[in-house]
Amino acid sequence: MASYMIRGGNRLVGDVTISGSKNAALGIIAASMLLDGPCKIDHAPNVDDINMLVEICRSMGAQIRREADGALEIDPRFVTNGETIDERSRNIRGSYYLLGAMLGRFNYASIYMPGGCNFGPRPIDLHVKGFEALGATTVFEHGRITVSSEKMQGEHIFLDTVSVGATINIMIAAAKIEGVTVIENAAREPHIVDVANFLNTMGANIRGAGTDVIRITGVPVLPGNVSYSIIPDQIEAGTYMLAAALTRGDVTVRNIIPKHMEPLSAKLEEMGARVVSGDDSIRVFIPEDTVLQATSFRTMPYPGFPTDLQPPTTVLLCTAQGSSKMTENVWDNRFQYIDDLKTMGADIMIAGRLALIEGGNPLTGAKVFARDLRAGAAMVLAGLVAEGTTEVNDVSKIERGYESFVKKLQDLGADITRIDS
Repeated sequence: MASYMIRGGNRLVGDVTISGSKNAALGIIAASMLLDGPCKIDHAPNVDDINMLVEICRSMGAQIRREADGALEIDPRFVTNGETIDERSRNIRGSYYLLGAMLGRFNYASIYMPGGCNFGPRPIDLHVKGFEALGATTVFEHGRITVSSEKMQGEHIFLDTVSVGATINIMIAAAKIEGVTVIENAAREPHIVDVANFLNTMGANIRGAGTDVIRITGVPVLPGNVSYSIIPDQIEAGTYMLAAALTRGDVTVRNIIPKHMEPLSAKLEEMGARVVSGDDSIRVFIPEDTVLQATSFRTMPYPGFPTDLQPPTTVLLCTAQGSSKMTENVWDNRFQYIDDLKTMGADIMIAGRLALIEGGNPLTGAKVFARDLRAGAAMVLAGLVAEGTTEVNDVSKIERGYESFVKKLQDLGADITRIDS
């Protein structure tokens, strides 16, 4: 089990370039399995989740090559059926997008029940509801989910709750079927828009992505044969913005879409940080003699404050002056990392979905664990400001979603080393 050793106390200073969005790439790579021709995907992040999905698609027959510049050349024409026998699909949540892709292409899809980070139940009942509305039947058996249909047909679908995964999966499944599909109460996250833009570039007819009503007019053929560039990773960008504020540093985060960062930028400014936006960059720094102040925030679906930035933001609040409140409105069990923060000296009390944070207590290095992807990143950020040495274990969870995390931090001045065990 690999670990990171971090000696805290260094200010982060410099520029960091953000990779392509992991969450967008998961949907786009799965959606590429719908195509009737090859495609090229630029800025596909070189992280474990993406590489695992690539291997799963290869096991189904897809020909995929990663170029020296990181682009993926994908030819899905050699996929002959919708069954995924690769058990690695159990390990990443995004593998469930293959259900929509294979159902839309073959009227049949079967995969192992997908996994991912363990921070509460993430049922796929809304995905199933959408597939069944389009004419499919669903069978759960022997740890697998199988969806099939004699004939798929566009339909009007209302999602009972806002769901990013269901929105993307239904959108993918509906892209090639006959008729018009309307998704109401759709999620609005930037990576949903990116998946829709990818499909449209490949020949689909999807309108309204980024709003709560998406309209998909099915087309018989998605010819592909074009290139598409994935948007920058909103969560990676936010992690480095928070790291800059946390270490009282001065970091310019490049290759981003500043509008996607507005919820975090607003909170950082509210706390006393300076946030300077450019066309595709944001500089975060703390003015001299500024003491960061406590604040309150609640996670919400986009355009609200992203749940994936809740753990590292909580670390920042531990170093601010005063009492802060944080409410987790998206997932039920996203506080697993709090005990590790307490081990490091944080003063946090949990009451249901609410965390009460008393800031100003110095953090001390300790042996902690990456409980999930974003919690692991939060532990790394805590180590950057802790007195002494912090050992973050089980870092494979972090490397599922952060490309070149150690090197990027080192380039900014962090004292961090990866230890293989």
